Amino acid sequence: MHDFHYQDGSLYCEGVNLESLAKEHATPLYVYSSATIHSHYDRLDSSLEELDHQIEYAVKANSNLSILKLLAEKGSGFDIVSAGELYRVMAAGGDPAKCTFAGVGKTREEIKYALKHQIYAFNVESEAELRFIDEIASKMDLIAPVAIRVNPNVDAKTHKYISTGKSENKFGIEFEAVEALYESASHFTNIHLKGIQMHIGSQLTSVKPFIEAVEKVAPLAAKLKERHGIEFFSIGGGIGIVYDTSLDSGREDWWTHKKDEDRPLTVNQYAKEVVPRLKKLGLKILLEPGRFIVGNAGVLLSTCLYEKRGNAKTFKIVDAGMNDLIRPALYEGYHEIVPLKQNKSHSHAIVDVVGPICETGDFFCQDREVANFKPGDHIALMSCGAYGFTMASTYNSRPLAAEILVDQDQASVIRRRQTYEEMIDSEREAL
Repeated sequence: MHDFHYQDGSLYCEGVNLESLAKEHATPLYVYSSATIHSHYDRLDSSLEELDHQIEYAVKANSNLSILKLLAEKGSGFDIVSAGELYRVMAAGGDPAKCTFAGVGKTREEIKYALKHQIYAFNVESEAELRFIDEIASKMDLIAPVAIRVNPNVDAKTHKYISTGKSENKFGIEFEAVEALYESASHFTNIHLKGIQMHIGSQLTSVKPFIEAVEKVAPLAAKLKERHGIEFFSIGGGIGIVYDTSLDSGREDWWTHKKDEDRPLTVNQYAKEVVPRLKKLGLKILLEPGRFIVGNAGVLLSTCLYEKRGNAKTFKIVDAGMNDLIRPALYEGYHEIVPLKQNKSHSHAIVDVVGPICETGDFFCQDREVANFKPGDHIALMSCGAYGFTMASTYNSRPLAAEILVDQDQASVIRRRQTYEEMIDSEREAL
């Protein structure tokens, strides 16, 4: 699942002591495990070996150049949602010919940039966008490769903000209208109908929505292959991860004691159900994982500043805030919170762990039993590799945190901590 573990009472990432990193580089501090990223990519890739397939890593999950380089070296493609992400991929050595460009609001300049660099395909989200791409490609005297994103109207049963496959979501074309749009698009002079795409949501912990979506869209993909010669079927991403690993429970057999309904969806379960349903299509299968690859590969280190006891609550105030990790505030996201040095007394307390931001929503947990760490102690918020730093901001004029990548017993700074001067540098010209 991940390469974070306690050794002699201290939390390690692979062979590196996290306490030493917190002291050397200060906190808040993001730390990532190369081994975990390699492992998750390889497991997913091998589970699909029966298919002609391509993994398109979702850059929005974690877009650090070193992470992208690591994945590019493994042969990964990339799912991008902006020209900026395409720029990042190329800067990291990624191949634009392995990039698919998604998103409902692509601008003229972004489309031109992607066409110029010959991306693999656009995932088209509306008829208006399709006509816009055709117009731009015509003016550039180019042919634009596209896949129309179908909305299968399948309930992913995930958080409402990360559900994307139902009729009320802004993404994709309604299932009933897709065939007619392909027929219309087949007459556009600067459009190449290259594939079909779907994505029903993120952090799915059951295989059932995947099965429902594939079974609904696969016959349509087969029909489009016959009529329009499409080459690929992109089935999106969305495989969920475990956010509660019970790392500080002291029980190495925690997994076997979980109820069936609390156990995560595994790659083997996923592949067992989807591969047979896709193999008979004879199409290249694209997959767009993000969180699955990097989610459990990262932690956010923080320092406890104060303990505040009131009549109703006890607050552990730490130096990381919602500007560093917004998932709990935005998605009600759960992150396990553990000390970097195990509590020898094994004492726990029911507390709110909160940050310094001037917002009531600036918390990492509420009324949760955690190890009773004290002011000055370092802690780790687990499973922060996806949608952690990539969604960070300088709200409250707090500089962006540093990022570290661990490879076995080596730790490298892959983003230095932002200074106050760098934070305001782009504003100086207005003075």
